[in-house]
Amino acid sequence: MTQNPSAATGDAPARRWWTLGVVCAATFMLLLDVTIVVVALPDIQRHLDATLGQVQWVTDAYALSLAALLLTAGVLADRFGRRLLFLIGLAIFTAGSVLCAAAQDPVMLIVSRAAQGVGGAVLFSTALAILAATFHGRERSIAFGIWGAITGVSTALGPILGGLLTSGVNWRAVFWVNLPIGVVAFVVARRQLAETRAPHARRPDWWGFATLTTGLVSLVYGLIRASEEGWGDSLVIACLAAAAVLIVSFGLVERIVPHPMFDLGLLRIPTFVGGSVAAFAMNGSLFAMLIYLTIYLQNALGYSALQAGVRLLLMSGLAMVAATIAGRASAHVPVRLLVGPGLLLVGVGLLTMSGLGTDSSWTHLAPGLVLGGIGTGMVNPPLASTAVGVVHHHQAGMASGANTTFRQVGIAVGVAAYGSILGSSTGHDPATASPEAFVDGLNRLFVASGSVALVGGLAALALIRQRDFATQH
Repeated sequence: MTQNPSAATGDAPARRWWTLGVVCAATFMLLLDVTIVVVALPDIQRHLDATLGQVQWVTDAYALSLAALLLTAGVLADRFGRRLLFLIGLAIFTAGSVLCAAAQDPVMLIVSRAAQGVGGAVLFSTALAILAATFHGRERSIAFGIWGAITGVSTALGPILGGLLTSGVNWRAVFWVNLPIGVVAFVVARRQLAETRAPHARRPDWWGFATLTTGLVSLVYGLIRASEEGWGDSLVIACLAAAAVLIVSFGLVERIVPHPMFDLGLLRIPTFVGGSVAAFAMNGSLFAMLIYLTIYLQNALGYSALQAGVRLLLMSGLAMVAATIAGRASAHVPVRLLVGPGLLLVGVGLLTMSGLGTDSSWTHLAPGLVLGGIGTGMVNPPLASTAVGVVHHHQAGMASGANTTFRQVGIAVGVAAYGSILGSSTGHDPATASPEAFVDGLNRLFVASGSVALVGGLAALALIRQRDFATQH
């Protein structure tokens, strides 16, 4: 790892904690944007006259651009400097937020959300690598614990803040709120972050980037189109087939290119694999379901954005509390005993929410929201360490990017797949479906998403091993 002259004091305690603060602020903004936007989606759909497919793309354009660019952004950060890329990411994400707030139609909003994702990819790929390069030993566990707790706080505040802004101002305010956070974080980062690079940084893998990006876009486009046109549509079949070929091609490309964006050797580390599966399952279960929970609360039960946010606070508030406890415990409790049981709780919570009827009230969801919130809080703080904690520092950018890629692929695929399941139950148009058909479709989503979480929890318990963390330096 190299440092520039201005980073001579980079190991000073004050600068280390400033670094943690600005990384947490950026993470807070990015994760807040997930849940804060979800609560506003029904209003966005009405005001911009968007279809369900377009609403799905508002979420998936962000998640897909994140997933597609994360590994490449990590390589660029290792090569050109994590501080430089972090600043670029902050600038792009903040500008993208302004464009989202100014959007006049669904297409402009979707494109602007993709721009947010580009900036977010750079930030996500550098955040954990910066922390891994700045903190060592016990302080690293504390820093990761605090960072993980921040993810719980951001998730907790998203629904209620999104409800307040959407109901009190309008949906555009959920994007404007990023502007002051982004500007302040940029100023502090420019003054306080020390520049770090990998000693032998690799060249960008453009072939890998191309096959991964087109494969993911084909997969998600096919799934979203299936929710509107059905699984027998020729373009749906072509997209899913192309996605399979391209994703397999990505694996083959990574074996033969001289500087792969993803080292397939990481898959020989059980803890890395278990953490990746858990990351996919966490975002592909409960987080992907948030959009459909919000649609149910607002469109089916008639709650306002604020009222829906208050009810989701039962889940996100408990996630914040549990994340705070888990963040402290992660320095003493084996990671597998937090991630595995946490995901199992999420799965049980989602299954508990099934069984809705047309006369059910929101209280039917309450037990599942409680279990899901506690489980989420247990998973998030230690999950990051399953990536950067089991690799050498020179692979930190790649490892953190890969972990977050699995998270974002999970939410992108989950949102798209659940929309297809819902569409098959409602005749491809939930807005005009009967209450019985809509509730039946939602129950299927709870079973599907709960199963994803349960599989992820079992995989985490089986694969995550404490001895794999001995490789960290």
